[in-house]
Amino acid sequence: MNLIGRMLANRYEILEKIGVGGMATVYKAKCHVLNRFVAVKVLKEEFITDIEFIRRFKSEAQTAASLTHPNIVSIYDVGNEGDVYYIVMELIQGKTLKEIIVEDGKLSWKWSVNIAIQIASALETAHKNNLIHRDIKPHNIIITEDGMAKVTDFGIAKAVSNSTITAFGTTIGSVHYFSPEHAKGGVTDAKSDIYSLGIVMYEMLTGRVPFDADTPVSVALMQVQEDPIEPRKLNPQIPISVNNIILKAMQKDPADRYQSATEMLIDLSTALKRPDDDFVKINKKFDTLQTQKLSTLYDIDNKAIKDDEDDEEDDEEDVRPRKKKKRGFFGFMKDHIFLSFILIAVILFSVALGGTILIMNLTKSKDVQIPNLVKNASGVRLTEQQAVEIYNSTEFKKKNDLKIEYVEDETINGETVEPGQVVKQNPNYVENRKIKVKDQITIYVRKEREAKTLKMIDLTGKTTEEAEKLLADLGYVGKITYEDENSDSLKTGLIIRQTIQSGIEFKDNADLTLTISKGSDKVDVPNALGKTEEEAKKLIGDAGFTVKVEYTENNDKSDGIVLKQSNTDKAKTDEVITITVNKVQKTKSVAVTIDLSKYVQAKTPTNTSDDKTNSTTTDTPGVTTAKVELKVGDNTYGGEKYDVTTKPTITIYGKGNMQVALIIDGNTKITKDIDFNKDTALAFP
Repeated sequence: MNLIGRMLANRYEILEKIGVGGMATVYKAKCHVLNRFVAVKVLKEEFITDIEFIRRFKSEAQTAASLTHPNIVSIYDVGNEGDVYYIVMELIQGKTLKEIIVEDGKLSWKWSVNIAIQIASALETAHKNNLIHRDIKPHNIIITEDGMAKVTDFGIAKAVSNSTITAFGTTIGSVHYFSPEHAKGGVTDAKSDIYSLGIVMYEMLTGRVPFDADTPVSVALMQVQEDPIEPRKLNPQIPISVNNIILKAMQKDPADRYQSATEMLIDLSTALKRPDDDFVKINKKFDTLQTQKLSTLYDIDNKAIKDDEDDEEDDEEDVRPRKKKKRGFFGFMKDHIFLSFILIAVILFSVALGGTILIMNLTKSKDVQIPNLVKNASGVRLTEQQAVEIYNSTEFKKKNDLKIEYVEDETINGETVEPGQVVKQNPNYVENRKIKVKDQITIYVRKEREAKTLKMIDLTGKTTEEAEKLLADLGYVGKITYEDENSDSLKTGLIIRQTIQSGIEFKDNADLTLTISKGSDKVDVPNALGKTEEEAKKLIGDAGFTVKVEYTENNDKSDGIVLKQSNTDKAKTDEVITITVNKVQKTKSVAVTIDLSKYVQAKTPTNTSDDKTNSTTTDTPGVTTAKVELKVGDNTYGGEKYDVTTKPTITIYGKGNMQVALIIDGNTKITKDIDFNKDTALAFP
């Protein structure tokens, strides 16, 4: 089931797959209500018909959601949509602790202790709330980019007061991190989490788990029976205090471990300050516990067989005759001739068997380090030829040939395997792991499969689930890549186009890219008509649009309101929305001063003389007064006559940018522009 592109609860848009667990698949999603990225854990299809698994899945959310701690991944929501059961969680940016260990190998002791302190702090809170994790392992611990540890996956956690959720004949969790009591199918409590944390510390500081084998059952038995190699023997850089904290946490008997996460926290904090002090008190060193079988269906069957054998023994006792008086060995042989023959035969067989055993012990194969036939020392995957050469250089070659099987596996643990490369080996390579020279070693080599020719079908307009089913029915085995794209015509989750067109012949292992609709990227444009300029800019701007303002003047409408809007329907958020705002300008007055002498010639007297008088006065051509007017638009101001030798001032009225004309005695002398919004006075000339 591919959910990429799907919208859950009309809220969570599934973007990409980021992880797969035993019970669920984890996706990155966007919450469109709170506008944030989240992680969505979806129960796998094979479990949706199992009522017990669904109950357990819901239990994860109910238990984990009750925990609030900086080192515990937060749960936001839980629900189901049809047969899709999901949990919405905090999305953590970082790597799992397992990924870091694989990449870096051994971690520094100070960093390891710091991480352990954070995990222990998370467990302390969980245990105080009567919740046990039961699956503490590096895979369930995420280290953020700033170094904070986050414990996740409370999927198999249980309330202490409730009965175990371990199903009949099965165990839950990762066997490499099981406590002995968990491996035996016994009662688990907070001290089981402490044991698992001890193993996590062991792996951080040594780069390996303390117990490893070919099968989970073998590993579980090692958890119960065997002592681990002390961490300091594998990494001498580990301080004695840290070494002893790990040993105490990993005690086989729960009574000898830390009795609470709080106790372990105290010692971890002390170790940072006094790393070389031997302050950790260990009640017992590692003792080999009596072998105890796991509670599996196989063991139950064996028990039934043993019970039948016990019943047969009881029957034999019921019919056994009472003892008679002893008559000596030869007397017994004489009385029981048939039994005598049997006894002699048994003696002879025992002698022969003893000799055979002696010879086998003298000639038995020795234990030899198993070779790594998958990768070289640099971690590069080996070819078949390279693996054979390495095998032939070992002591195993003397006893048997390397067994080679060919598989079509293209990936293992997310790593691509090229044709001709070794996929895996059996038994697995583990450092310091030894097997008998005579034991068979098998390598599995990827072979190139012969591609088939198919004819592509039309997938446009279909969901990803529909497309995958159609392709599977067609026989397609290649890689499908999904891309997202907005579409105005197709709703979210439907296929817009495909890289291999319908009707085209192609190889069944060819790569295929499907473009999935994210729906329209247009959003509703808020209607701002009738709003004020400021209200309109905020309303449209908050919707994600850029606002452009233009102005007009309409004296019939209120000043400052939006009269027009370029788009009131739907638009992309990168579209500029233009609003037209009514701006009614106010009438203002301006004082205009006119220097008439610059425009009119005045009449002036002149002195003359004659014979009869000393002087006379005459006038030169010109005027003494003039009619002055100022025209602004359709309005005329002034109109009175003024002495041409004066500078009269006339007040005019208008708004905005206008033109003023000076008219003297009906003749326009000059015009000037004036801004009534800025100018308060004007002069001619």
